[in-house]
Amino acid sequence: MTSLKQKTATSLKWSSIESFSSKGISFVIGIIIARILSPSDYGIIGMILIFTEVSGVFINGGFSAALIRKQNRTDIDLSTVFYYNIVVSIFFYLILYALAPYIANFYNTAILTSIIRVVGLNIVIGAFGSIQTTILNIAIDFKTQTKITVITLIITGTIGVSMAYSGYGVWALVFQGLATTAISTGLLWIFIGWKPKLVFSLNSFNQLFGFGSKLMVSGLLDTVYRNIYQVVIGKKFTSAELGFFTRAKGLAQLPSSNITNIIQRVTFPVLSEMQDNTAQLGNNYRKLLKMSAFIIFPLMMILFGLAEPLILIFLTDKWLPAVPMLQVLCFSYMFYPIHAINLNLLQVKGRSGLFLRLEIVKKALTTIVLFATAPFGVLVMCYGIILTSALALIINTYYTGKLINVGFLKQLKDISPIFLVSLITGFLAYFPTLILMESFFQLVLGGFLGAVFFIGTSYLFKFSELNELKNFLFKRNKKL
Repeated sequence: MTSLKQKTATSLKWSSIESFSSKGISFVIGIIIARILSPSDYGIIGMILIFTEVSGVFINGGFSAALIRKQNRTDIDLSTVFYYNIVVSIFFYLILYALAPYIANFYNTAILTSIIRVVGLNIVIGAFGSIQTTILNIAIDFKTQTKITVITLIITGTIGVSMAYSGYGVWALVFQGLATTAISTGLLWIFIGWKPKLVFSLNSFNQLFGFGSKLMVSGLLDTVYRNIYQVVIGKKFTSAELGFFTRAKGLAQLPSSNITNIIQRVTFPVLSEMQDNTAQLGNNYRKLLKMSAFIIFPLMMILFGLAEPLILIFLTDKWLPAVPMLQVLCFSYMFYPIHAINLNLLQVKGRSGLFLRLEIVKKALTTIVLFATAPFGVLVMCYGIILTSALALIINTYYTGKLINVGFLKQLKDISPIFLVSLITGFLAYFPTLILMESFFQLVLGGFLGAVFFIGTSYLFKFSELNELKNFLFKRNKKL
């Protein structure tokens, strides 16, 4: 029988392959399209993300997490959620279709009416594959997800680039996104043998909704928060400025959310199996926290240091106004995995009510900071995101301490050495931009200095995470 440790290691490997391959392909395709399209095109898409993502929260309704956590789930549970997803997706698409002209008027951008009505189809199409995705996550089967993701991205990337070169402008992004949802959903039905039964159980729905509804409201608050900046910037500033912000935000989130997503997808079902053993849960939680910081902190700080040459080389100088935004956001999103892991723990322990209350408090603070910084420009708003991230970290870790006795001070002690070394790493990576003129040499030398310093310091001070990561990467590869 496969041990929990072996299962986790295998799942992490395939989750990493899936995530890095998908993000890598997406990054390359995104770079090609961004070099062709204008910042305004990306700004237009950024204006409507909040509406489609909010609809997605209602469709999922927290049921995915509820199904993963439920130990004795049945086919009736899966079928019930499947039909719920379909009905709710159609309902929200009809609402979006009707509201499209009013949203376009809000932004004074007429083209948004037709864009919203096309983009909204993603909601309905995606609902048909949501249960299959949940089944893969329950089985921790990221090998199959890797196949689906890579095939989808190669096909849709070709569509997006072709349309961009052909002069379709923002519609290249619209149809690339629609094709991605349609193809991935179709592949999920082909690869996954599950088919819904003709049954809908109110008892099953009520059981899952009891836990999932609180996560749904929490997810709704989080989605509104993550997109409220786009709404305010899109309304108050130009679509080009919104394009710079969304591009900076996307680049800042790339390493952070990518690696966090790998860890979260694997550890939530795994930690759920030890939810009743507080000591074991706390011990594994701290290891997970330090390993996440060890990987993500230096990457974010190197991205901070190399922001300008990266954008100049890959996106061209038309995207240069995004550089200072990217550098500021790196300091905010480097703590994203810490937030995510803390919140993951609340779900593992079944504290969805507490999860919801914390989200309400944090989002209220976020709203205050947002409207306090908006009059001073987009860059000051980015600094506000750092402040809200720090406040959220204090709140999240306080309640983690209550649940497993791993509170703010313990977590701070665990990650402080990694944070300090990463901070120096970032400034070493930035140093060549002050003395060299050529962007390529700035990128190469800065990346080299940062990487060598971080790895060398980790070895010198005997960071246990370095050995664990080395053993995981190389021993697993030898065995394979």
